[in-house]
Amino acid sequence: MGVLSSALGVFGFGIGTSIGLVIGYYMFIYFLPTDVKDPKIRLLVEEDSKTLQRLLPEIPLWVKNPDFDRVDWLNKFIENMWPYLDTAICTTAKNIAKPIIAEQIPKYKIQSVEFETLTLGTLPPIFQGMKVYVTDEKELIMEPSFKWAGNPNISIAVRAFGLKATVQVVDLQVFALPRITLKPLLNVFPCFANIYVSLMDKPHVDFGLKLLGADVMAIPGLYRFVQELIKDQVANMYLWPKALQVQIMDPTQAMKKPVGILDVKVLRATKLKKKDLLGKSDPYVKLKLTEEKLTAKKTTVKHSNLNPEWNEEFNFVVKDPNTQALEINLYDWEQVGTHDKMGMNVVPLNDLTPDEPKVLTLDLLKNMDPNDPQNEKSRGQLVMEVLYKPFKEDEIPNDIDDSSMVQKAPEGAPASGGLLVVIVHEAQDLEGKYHTNPHVRLLFRGDERKTKRVKKNRDPRWEDEFQFMVDEPPTNDKIHLEVYSTSSRIGLLHPKESLGYVTINLADVVSNGRINEKYHLIDSKNGRIQIEMQWRTS
Repeated sequence: MGVLSSALGVFGFGIGTSIGLVIGYYMFIYFLPTDVKDPKIRLLVEEDSKTLQRLLPEIPLWVKNPDFDRVDWLNKFIENMWPYLDTAICTTAKNIAKPIIAEQIPKYKIQSVEFETLTLGTLPPIFQGMKVYVTDEKELIMEPSFKWAGNPNISIAVRAFGLKATVQVVDLQVFALPRITLKPLLNVFPCFANIYVSLMDKPHVDFGLKLLGADVMAIPGLYRFVQELIKDQVANMYLWPKALQVQIMDPTQAMKKPVGILDVKVLRATKLKKKDLLGKSDPYVKLKLTEEKLTAKKTTVKHSNLNPEWNEEFNFVVKDPNTQALEINLYDWEQVGTHDKMGMNVVPLNDLTPDEPKVLTLDLLKNMDPNDPQNEKSRGQLVMEVLYKPFKEDEIPNDIDDSSMVQKAPEGAPASGGLLVVIVHEAQDLEGKYHTNPHVRLLFRGDERKTKRVKKNRDPRWEDEFQFMVDEPPTNDKIHLEVYSTSSRIGLLHPKESLGYVTINLADVVSNGRINEKYHLIDSKNGRIQIEMQWRTS
């Protein structure tokens, strides 16, 4: 009876299972649910903010804010460099902390404080985006947003009264939005003198602290107290507009300040050699200080004269009398073609005694090579009077980092006048019909100056400075600036064309002391030029 019941049970289970599978398959195929709808595909921009935050809890700033740029390349760079950066940062931190700790521990009767382990872990910080500000000043402003949820291992051993306690920092998290300013921008590598770091908001700092193996931060109320204390202390020191300044290089070496003025009076030349075939020479003198980008200053041309007299005076702003020299070149003027060089000489400024006028009689040379036998040939002499007048200590500005600072005019400037400084920074959206190789021509009171030429560039940057010594404030004067494009190709139908011009009234410069503006160029579709001008008085 028992065997029969077991056999029937097995048979019934097999039959029931087979029938159930057949019925289930039939219902799955032929009885689909009617309330199932196809999923709707929608653009992310059509979703509301709550849905987006639910779908993407960590939205990068470059997605939420168009002012922030993606910096994936920077994250990739830091990821690859992190093992080396970890070692370098930890070594630097130890070197900075050691003298500070050694100075502070005697106050608290502590025997020693040492780093047992110091590593930032294997997880690098991540930059979510970066905002860059464009200003008219000589500075670069960046605001990177970064988050660092690291796994550092920082253990500090403290010994006091014969006892040792070990403090360990774990699970460090830092979220911050700093502002990094590089200024002033320079023309020598690394192209900036200082780094200023400020925090635009209180940073989020979270970490675990273990003492003798126990989690100290688990003590009720201590976690929030420590967090707020760190935020307040950091904010008091570095919350904008306060900043941490890191000097990269001495700006006085890169941006040499004027230290004096050189007065030059070209008196006369004697016994010059004839250069023209059908007459005498037409001499004139060009003067220039070495290590300066300013164009050379010229005397008038004395036609058909081998013993000319000029008695013309010139002023030069000196920045380094130990290395600079006055370069003198004498030319024969030609109405057509290049001007023939009649001779040259150089006067090192360190050979001059300050505040003592000196009359120099210089032999004209072929070049400055002392071993060149052609220098033994007589080419005539040039007589001039020079006077180097260094500034007094109280006349030299101490802080050149502030790009808005207006320096005093150098000693020797007219009492009722001063020094007009014009800095041609850059231009944008220039467009020539035939070529775009721009340079700027400045015209002030008949004195013409030119910037260097930038080839094939619609957005050139010059950063050229020009100085004009004037006898009275140019309140009613104007300065004319015109952008030209020139071609070096021979035979071109249009070797030179104007890309636009602007005429600036100098009354605002005299009244304000300094202006730094962008001007729309006349006769240009979209061209703009940035000009900075300063009026310096003694």
